[in-house]
Amino acid sequence: MLSVLNLVLPFFGLIFLGFFVARINRQPLEALGWMNTFIIYVALPALFFQILSKTPVAELTQWGFIIGCTASTFLVFASMFFIAFSRTRRIDESTIQGLAAAYGNIGYMGPALAILAFGAPAAVPVALIFCFDNTLHFVMTPFLMAVSGNDKREPLDLAFSVLRRIFGHPFIIATILGVGAAIFGIEPPVAIERMIDLLAKAAAPCALFAMGATLALRPLRRVPKELYLIVPVKLLIEPLLIYGVLNMAGTFPPVWIYTAMLMAALPTATNVFVIAQQYGVWVERASSSVLATTVFSIATLTMWLYLMTHDLVP
Repeated sequence: MLSVLNLVLPFFGLIFLGFFVARINRQPLEALGWMNTFIIYVALPALFFQILSKTPVAELTQWGFIIGCTASTFLVFASMFFIAFSRTRRIDESTIQGLAAAYGNIGYMGPALAILAFGAPAAVPVALIFCFDNTLHFVMTPFLMAVSGNDKREPLDLAFSVLRRIFGHPFIIATILGVGAAIFGIEPPVAIERMIDLLAKAAAPCALFAMGATLALRPLRRVPKELYLIVPVKLLIEPLLIYGVLNMAGTFPPVWIYTAMLMAALPTATNVFVIAQQYGVWVERASSSVLATTVFSIATLTMWLYLMTHDLVP
């Protein structure tokens, strides 16, 4: 148990440091702008490129794994969407609630935690899950918002916007470049390689610190009733579902299944709040979902890591 705590506590310690510093320093949320830019456009793309460029090509075409993980995410999203729609009869609110239950913090927390927990073999499943889960969310959200009437753009403009979000996202670009480098055996010059390595090492600390600061500047003012369902679905049911689906989808190395479960068990991504703010719907409750799932994930992630690292998951 001590080894698991030694693994988890530094991560949540960085989030707490960001939270604590933001509370005592009282900088506005906009002050995080350049740090978030560095994380999203430079540090995390460098990490993804570094991982994928050194990966054997055969490991990047595990379609059973990709379909199993993406289908599990979609099932969680669809289930929460229809539960919310049965209560609200609003597609836009139901979409954000579905994202809160299905869209984990796979960009900020996922890569570093999975690699630290399971070693270098976890890097490939992390990258595959990130790439295809984000594509799923980037396609579903604008489509459903357009259906709800919240997004007034023309269909062609909407389609181009979706494609831009997918293929213009720095993480997706880094993934494509990394896969290309792996296929063609391209190695950057030594100086560039060292710079990529420095940036990749900065990704996790900066991302977790920024996440903590963001949570501090968006306090939980009340507990929406939806959280009583979203929190257990996100932190407990989704990893169990992905475990079952992957065991039916094929035979994969245990590290891949554990990594997929860990990625599924991560708290709600801060992107859900950003999307809610973009469309002006369910904004405060989206912020509450991010904060609540992050707080409860301290216990649930510790539990999942203990079970997986002590061979208690069959």
